[in-house]
Amino acid sequence: QPDGKVMAIYDAAEVYRSRGVPLVVIAGRDYGAGSSRDWAAKGPALLGVRAVVAESFERIHRANLVGMGVLPLELCGATRAGLALDGSEVFDVLGIAGGMQPGARLLLRIHRGNGAVDEIPVASRIDTAEELAYYRHGGILPYVYREMIAGQGGGKRC
Repeated sequence: QPDGKVMAIYDAAEVYRSRGVPLVVIAGRDYGAGSSRDWAAKGPALLGVRAVVAESFERIHRANLVGMGVLPLELCGATRAGLALDGSEVFDVLGIAGGMQPGARLLLRIHRGNGAVDEIPVASRIDTAEELAYYRHGGILPYVYREMIAGQGGGKRC
């Protein structure tokens, strides 16, 4: 709801993209259950979703999110409903710059419409060093591309 106007998801995503605003999905338990196909992660990534904050994740879908460059974050002791969100919030994820490690504990900062700010502990569900490399490159495809280019080393091209 950019500027308080309710609109279709795609249209809102385009407005946010034009403003350079990355999107966050807030979800309940077993996020992605029943939709572990890669398009279930590609769609949100293409809309500009850069993080999903959930109570828990379906295993394959979590891996697919990482493969698309979307950061899966799990609420630590909180629930989606307990966050009391109204849709006007702005989020910051603290601790992802620099030396983030697999399974890192991070903070989700919630800027509320009334000016209040809350910080909620979250756990990165990037579970392995390999997944962290994919995430840092923006997903598995950019990672593989960069590895291929680096491996060419200016050699002969056909």
